Amino acid sequence: MSQKKYLGEPRKYLKYWTLIGGVVVGAAAVLLARAGNPPNMGICAGCFLRDTAGGLGLFAKPAVLQFLRPEIPGFILGAFAAALLFREFRSRSGSSPLLRFLIGAFVIVGIMVFLGCPIRLMVRLGSGDYATAAVGLLGLVAGVAAGCFCISRGFSLGRESEARTLSGLAAPFLAIGLTIFILYLEYGEAGDPAGFLETKFHAPILVALIVGLVVGFFGQRSRYCTAGGFRDVILWRDYRLFNGYFVLLATIAAGNLLLDALWPGERKLFDWGASPLAHSIQIWNFLGLFLTGLGSILIGGCPFRQIVAAGQGNADAALTLFGMMFGSAICHTFGIVAKPAGEAAAGGPTPAAKTAVIVGIVVLFVIGLVCTERKR
Repeated sequence: MSQKKYLGEPRKYLKYWTLIGGVVVGAAAVLLARAGNPPNMGICAGCFLRDTAGGLGLFAKPAVLQFLRPEIPGFILGAFAAALLFREFRSRSGSSPLLRFLIGAFVIVGIMVFLGCPIRLMVRLGSGDYATAAVGLLGLVAGVAAGCFCISRGFSLGRESEARTLSGLAAPFLAIGLTIFILYLEYGEAGDPAGFLETKFHAPILVALIVGLVVGFFGQRSRYCTAGGFRDVILWRDYRLFNGYFVLLATIAAGNLLLDALWPGERKLFDWGASPLAHSIQIWNFLGLFLTGLGSILIGGCPFRQIVAAGQGNADAALTLFGMMFGSAICHTFGIVAKPAGEAAAGGPTPAAKTAVIVGIVVLFVIGLVCTERKR
């Protein structure tokens, strides 16, 4: 299968956009971490979707995770602005929406077990977490390879087609509404009586929103996808996205060291060997991101890529995001999560989480091997 046919669009964008995107995403992750986001979580698309689901009341506890993240509408609107500016906004939908919803939910299961999405994996590596994050990276690559095996056998969720313009505008409109709501809660006279923004683990609202807009803009221009880079290397020997990983990782590491020296906080951003908000049960670090990598390939991109695609008019990607939010609600309602080390010895996933990961891998393999257009 050719790369152009699988991606569904010509690769007209230049390689330097990927390098710029790596710098922008890396710098944004460092800035948000120092500005108040949780340690080792300057940017985590999966965690931001989870927090937003909690802020909307989709799960009851823990309360500290119920927060409307301004980064999410920022990513969507930044991508929307870039798509409009460069005439790349396309309203599209129609390829197995319920399967995408299901796969998105399982992608979040893997993220909740590893405690981070693929972007947060790179943030953890760039912050000195060489142990747990490295194992997660191996799991991600293995999961992507499994997804590429399904693609090589002719996997497809169906062909997207042009849709009504309003269908593609739904996600940006929702993002605009959420942004207005967040700003009203933060700066309106009534404040935030319902507690939508009550958590200490976040950067200032306006800073997070502006940074999100910038990241979404460059995410759209670079087509940045943490799973897609490995897919491109495995299937087509294309190293464009893959090279962006090194730029991202170098930017995060250098930025952490620089801010530790110039803008010190309560905790160092770069701490070699430390693994905050992580667990050391390595087999589940591996399997968690294996599930996430496999699912990301089946739906055409990692959680961050799905957010950006929703902003440029892909209604299927928008529905996948709702699947991810639904999955995060299921995870926290039924204990399908991992505990960070320190809360319970070495931490690690609950029995329910282990079961969900195994079930998710089996289900996604079935989808990947059954939903084919042709076989090789």
